[in-house]
Amino acid sequence: MTDIIIRNATLPDGRKSTDIAIAGGLITAVGPRLPLTAAQEIDAAGNLVTPPFVDAHFHMDATLSYGLPRVNQSGTLLEGIALWGELKPLLTQEALIERALEYCDWAVGRGLLAIRSHVDICDDSLLAVEALLHVKKQVAPYLDLQLVAFPQDGILRSATALSNLKRAIAMGVDVVGGIPHFERTMADGAESVRLLCEFAADKGLRVDMHCDESDDPLSRHIETLAYHTHRLGMQGRVTGSHLTSMHSMDNYYVSKLLPLMRESGVAAIANPLINITLQGRHDTYPKRRGMTRVPEMLAAGIPVAFGQDCTMDPWYSLGSGDMLEVAHMGLHVAQMTGQDAMRACFKAVTETPAQILGLQGYGLEVGCNADMVMLDAGDAIEAIRLRAARLFVIRRGKIISRMPAPHATLDLAGRPSLTGFRLGR
Repeated sequence: MTDIIIRNATLPDGRKSTDIAIAGGLITAVGPRLPLTAAQEIDAAGNLVTPPFVDAHFHMDATLSYGLPRVNQSGTLLEGIALWGELKPLLTQEALIERALEYCDWAVGRGLLAIRSHVDICDDSLLAVEALLHVKKQVAPYLDLQLVAFPQDGILRSATALSNLKRAIAMGVDVVGGIPHFERTMADGAESVRLLCEFAADKGLRVDMHCDESDDPLSRHIETLAYHTHRLGMQGRVTGSHLTSMHSMDNYYVSKLLPLMRESGVAAIANPLINITLQGRHDTYPKRRGMTRVPEMLAAGIPVAFGQDCTMDPWYSLGSGDMLEVAHMGLHVAQMTGQDAMRACFKAVTETPAQILGLQGYGLEVGCNADMVMLDAGDAIEAIRLRAARLFVIRRGKIISRMPAPHATLDLAGRPSLTGFRLGR
């Protein structure tokens, strides 16, 4: 028995007038005018139906903590790190869980059904690790939460970070993280990459490192990360996040670096909202844009995803869990305004991060999990332009969020007004 049929959908690859049949939490048929009946039919009316949004880089332990214990006045990365250090002793597991669950509610309403979140392991109590492992279990019915053991203070710079990271992995954290550019020396940064990659290789784990989140063109730890990825045979399991030093590197060096990354199978994650805000703070004018070389990496065959990174925390006072906002900013900062380039920005918040996270059953083909979002837009480009409303969010064949399409009405003065409301999950 078919549970749901979505009729007359447009798919991200351009297919139109497509029906999608769902049964038992899986996609059972995809094609035009399917000769099936179902318990529930949804007319997409030509709107875009896409696999869910995926955020490949986030910090859920810090989310919604803006203003605690104070506001980042300079707006810099380093003040944000210092402020997080002030906040950590004040954290409670209950508050961490409450804020994370609230953010997950935001995410689901916006069709964001998979998140990779870094969690700081430099607190010896591993309070945040315990909290987010609890959240991961609680939200599993409607959201995939993948956790990265992240040594915010440096795996070598912090005396207990390495042992804490190993404890966190043993507790159930999924991915090995790092921050080589925050170690005390370039040599220590390179050594941290080696240690962490070897540990991950031994355990069969994925790696996702904050790498070269700096305006310093000589911060080149991505080269070391690519080297060890290739040496240890970890192709397809390693990611460099941020990579903002690449925006300051000379073109000759980058011409060597990009093929090395491609050969090593290292993926990249840019965080447009945050990098355009935090980077270039020491510049007057000309002022650097702050984001890594997304078009060049894509042209070299390197998978590139976009991440939200922060929402209302010590580093960023805005954000809402809307990955279309992230794609919209990435498109502008990277000047990716061609048709294919704009579609690549949509993939950077859907298909590519799903690949980086290793999500199983992701997509809109027969046999995939029945996880999808219907947007109030005719295609991916229009979805980014409008930051389109999520009309339906479906998880494992069940509708978990819906919103009527915004519609034009007249206000009391007779002027057009755009209205809309959310019915909840």
